[in-house]
Amino acid sequence: QVRLVESGGGLVHPGGSLRLSCAASGSIFSRNVMGWYRQAPGKQRDLVASITSGYITSGGSTNYADSVKGRFTISRDNAKNTVYLQMNSLRPEDTAVYYCNFHDPGGDFWGQGTQVTVSS
Repeated sequence: QVRLVESGGGLVHPGGSLRLSCAASGSIFSRNVMGWYRQAPGKQRDLVASITSGYITSGGSTNYADSVKGRFTISRDNAKNTVYLQMNSLRPEDTAVYYCNFHDPGGDFWGQGTQVTVSS
């Protein structure tokens, strides 16, 4: 079992920035993928960005939704089993509950979600 603890959501004005963090603990395989999904009211949960475990300390391949490319950056610290999502130039359409996801040979795990609201 893997436990995910998220932090960093909140209210921000359009054009502002937020940084989300997600720490994983429990029975973790060294080869894994961590990512962020988001779900707005009445919509499905969609991938925002993901990153593989890759290199020893800093993670490997990344993948981004087209809508966030150039504005969001995903990174990870393998020593801390933590993934980050730096969100810049935020827009009202980025408003959603953001969920951390962890995937390894042991299964697929989700965080509790953190609200991000972009509004003036």
